[in-house]
Amino acid sequence: MDIITTALVLLLAIVVSGAISRVLPISLPLPLIQIVLGGAIGLSADLSVTLEPDIFFLLFLPPLLFLDGWRIPREELMRDRNIVIELALGLVIFTVLGVGLFVHWLIPAMPLAVAFALAAVVSPTDPIAVSAIAQRVKIPPRMMHILEGESLLNDASGLVCLRFAIAAALTGTFSLYQATLDFLWVAIGGLLIGIAVTWSITWITGRMSQRFGEESGSQILVSLLIPFASYLLAERLHCSGILAAVSAGVTMSVAESSGQALAVTRMRRSTVWDMIAFAANGTIFVLLGEQLPAILSRADETVKLTGHENPWWLLAYVLALHLGLACLRFVWVWVSLQLTLLRQKRRHDSPSWRIVAAFSVAGVRGALTLAGVLTLPFALNDGTPFPARDLAIFLAMGVIVVSLIAATVFLPPLLHGLALPRETKQEEDETAARIAAAHKAIGAVEALHHHMAAGREDADLYLEAAARVTEFYRRRLETFTGTEETNSTSRDIADIEMKLRLAAVRAERDEIFRKVRARQLGSGTARKIVLELDLLEARFLS
Repeated sequence: MDIITTALVLLLAIVVSGAISRVLPISLPLPLIQIVLGGAIGLSADLSVTLEPDIFFLLFLPPLLFLDGWRIPREELMRDRNIVIELALGLVIFTVLGVGLFVHWLIPAMPLAVAFALAAVVSPTDPIAVSAIAQRVKIPPRMMHILEGESLLNDASGLVCLRFAIAAALTGTFSLYQATLDFLWVAIGGLLIGIAVTWSITWITGRMSQRFGEESGSQILVSLLIPFASYLLAERLHCSGILAAVSAGVTMSVAESSGQALAVTRMRRSTVWDMIAFAANGTIFVLLGEQLPAILSRADETVKLTGHENPWWLLAYVLALHLGLACLRFVWVWVSLQLTLLRQKRRHDSPSWRIVAAFSVAGVRGALTLAGVLTLPFALNDGTPFPARDLAIFLAMGVIVVSLIAATVFLPPLLHGLALPRETKQEEDETAARIAAAHKAIGAVEALHHHMAAGREDADLYLEAAARVTEFYRRRLETFTGTEETNSTSRDIADIEMKLRLAAVRAERDEIFRKVRARQLGSGTARKIVLELDLLEARFLS
């Protein structure tokens, strides 16, 4: 019962955090609000959640990373693959080495291997937190795609570095040759396992659906099980479960492009995954807040590990660590952008300092940092306590909170009025796809009309019905073809028509609900009509 009560309280806190974020007159990121609510729960309720690292990883990371890999635009990721890899791999190694040495110099009492472990857990970024921060400030799409791609890969590289650092702390030795071999096995094995598991499951379910029909509930449940299957199998074979979950998501995106799933399955599955992502991310930050009071209560003992007595030294160390991370990220992003311009033979161009600063501030730490730091063992191989474990946890959690606050303060002004080149290719591709799809639709309607009306006395009815359908697609074509002036007029008409249709749909729905309240219409029939109207409204708003 205690576990169930705790889970319900955490979910309630997530709901309350969403309401608070909409009510507050100032723009605060949802993760910060959830951390505050978690802290209130930790102070006022006797819930004391004990976070087991293995369970924490298994419950939260596979579905979240799977969903990120599933939904990230593959084409945009491939277009910026060089800078993404430079940030996700090169920046992680640069951060681990730089921050590890910096922390060991700053706090000599923390062994070098533990300092490297701390640097490894604070190296991955969290795009979910960035998007939450920038809800009211539009992040340029290309920048967001780069941040998302970076987070997918640096999750794995950061955790691999963490594994090596913990092994060095436990054994007191480190072999670069063995670490390289382990990295290749962990990385390549994890990627292949995720691909193999997802492809085989989607192939089997696809064949069964073609032969016996599709049941939406089963398909949704299968999509929920895939990331856990990939993660568990990879961990069983001592590969990266994180990379397995990511590659499973990317493979799911490829498999979904076959278009075999029913439309209702895709809509329901998307809704379920949206809810899971919201709940899982919210739970992580509420749990972080819930842990903070206990960690702060040990501050007097923790600060003694640094050789000081005043707990305010811990805040100074957190700020210094965050500043070091930001400076390293700024330098690496600037160099990476310079290399990108050099490859594109644009030597005379120079990246705007605001763009580099925005990339640096957007390096917010979140779920993976919390999960990673909790995996630090409690004891060494000889049974002695793991050195500076509480200090590392305090610093990691402090960096999460400070990075969220810093991004909240500095990211909006950095992005405000930032002039970036307009991305026209995506708009052109979308227009071309809509035109091609409309032509294909008109052709299909005409072919079916001739087939259905052949030899029938009421052929005029089929002709009129086909004319109504094709007229819709011909108006759509007018919106995307012709001269620029004609296109502008057609789009203005389309916008006005959409507003009128929305008003009509909402009036229909209000009338249906009125009839239900007046007991003039059964709830089952009303539910069917309202679903149709909801789908129409969703189509107009998409």
